[in-house]
Amino acid sequence: MSASIRTKIVKIGNSQGIRIPKLLLEQSGIDTEVEIAIQGDCLTICKVPHPRAGWDQAFAAMARNGDDLLLDEVTETAWDQVAWEW
Repeated sequence: MSASIRTKIVKIGNSQGIRIPKLLLEQSGIDTEVEIAIQGDCLTICKVPHPRAGWDQAFAAMARNGDDLLLDEVTETAWDQVAWEW
């Protein structure tokens, strides 16, 4: 279900803003940080995506496709052989 309201732009210090009712914030899942974009004559406010969202699925797909191999060969040094005990 879509909810919409009409509100006024208010002065907040040297800026302007709008008050977003709690009900709309709860329905949108927006809680702390947002991204604001201009699309034509509209402002779009979106929840900031988690920086690593979807990584689990991407890594699983890489493993299925065999794309999760190292690009460089592993080379051991004398230090690796002496200093590390496995």
